[in-house]
Amino acid sequence: MVEVEGDMVAHGLNRLQHGLTHKGKELPPVKASWQNENRLRFAMKNPQPRIIAQFCEAVGLKVIGIRRIRIGGVSIGKVPVGQWRYLSGKEKF
Repeated sequence: MVEVEGDMVAHGLNRLQHGLTHKGKELPPVKASWQNENRLRFAMKNPQPRIIAQFCEAVGLKVIGIRRIRIGGVSIGKVPVGQWRYLSGKEKF
């Protein structure tokens, strides 16, 4: 989940989903959707540092905050920052 501000360029979500370039560097396609008017949800594998910010900047948005809510099939949305939890018997990466 990424909290953003600013106005997205025309067809910004479509551009995210089909790949784009930022400062001469090609960015991979990503699944992105709006959760509300100031929050985007990104689904991607192994994000590199700062890549989500680069995606947002490429479509005219500024990142205010980022929160990871799952890793693979494991939900971590309710785990406090800096904490961990055991996996249940049916969870796996």
